[in-house]
Amino acid sequence: MIKNPKILKEFERKIKKTSKVDINKNFEIFEGLYKEALELGVLPRKNSLEDKETVKKIAKIINSV
Repeated sequence: MIKNPKILKEFERKIKKTSKVDINKNFEIFEGLYKEALELGVLPRKNSLEDKETVKKIAKIINSV
């Protein structure tokens, strides 16, 4: 349980500020997650609107790592 969310937020802010983005590592993670989703049958979705939302979520995740 998080007892002091302010300290956690400050810690996250510092990590984001000092960490460098490794695009190759991010793509490796993405590819692994995508393959797993395919194996589980979660992707591809039948509804194209859901696909667009999924792409937005994935892009947001990749850009934040």
